[in-house]
Amino acid sequence: MRKLGLPAGILGFLLTLLAGTTAIGDDDMVTLRINKDGTDDILVTVYDMNAEPPGAVIVRQRINGFAWIPVSVTAGRAGFGHVRWTATSAVSGQHRCGQRDTRGLGNDDSVPVFADSPCVARGRPGSGTY
Repeated sequence: MRKLGLPAGILGFLLTLLAGTTAIGDDDMVTLRINKDGTDDILVTVYDMNAEPPGAVIVRQRINGFAWIPVSVTAGRAGFGHVRWTATSAVSGQHRCGQRDTRGLGNDDSVPVFADSPCVARGRPGSGTY
């Protein structure tokens, strides 16, 4: 009977260790709601600015009016998310744009996105046109 106790104890310890590692891994992510609060559909790209290197978590995702989509981003040192987003109107004939950089985002925070400004043509850095 004593021989069974040792393997069971080791197995229990390993499972506890594995569960603890998984819980720590979950703390490295922040879940957000990217929401559109108007009637027009838009195309949204969201960048995770805490990731190494920073990168897109969604690219040209269509969001219908008054809808939202979930995204997970990397938590920074203080445990908060940092995203940069760009949006363009999805309706032909209405060329509108929007962009923002948002820091200090916690779990289940809502990030409003919109395309309500005229789009400005931007050149490449160093080309002299912006």
